[in-house]
Amino acid sequence: MEELAEIPDYAERVLDVAERIPPGRVMTYGDIAEWLGEGGPRQVGRVMALFGGAVPWWRVVRADGTVLPGHELEALAQYRTEGTPLRPAPPSADGHVPRIDMRRARWDGADADADADVDRDVDADGARGDGPGAGSGGADGRGAADGSGI
Repeated sequence: MEELAEIPDYAERVLDVAERIPPGRVMTYGDIAEWLGEGGPRQVGRVMALFGGAVPWWRVVRADGTVLPGHELEALAQYRTEGTPLRPAPPSADGHVPRIDMRRARWDGADADADADVDRDVDADGARGDGPGAGSGGADGRGAADGSGI
């Protein structure tokens, strides 16, 4: 069995925030960077692309509420299961995929510190636990080893 590389500290912090986002709520890449007080949306996006399969990746979104391209069906299924507020897509949108209603779904991180002692499923070597793409970067560099990108 291949040994997983240690996840960088910044990536651990990004993933910890993603794990704290409540079901039915979302944070943008920029929101997470701001909440952490370091990095920016691109750095958070890179962490989510490489390691996000180990956390609820669908809760970390673009600022305009568009669903992650290539993962629309899985993300929409999660949003509907969790009751995440959605807006209908305009008829001109490719595929007519709904968007997240950012005004209603955006989470500001309130009460996140109350969950700071949550078991983070990190082993003694610092590797995250099981889950698609957990720390592997996957075959396509976006998460899951199966190339699904999540």
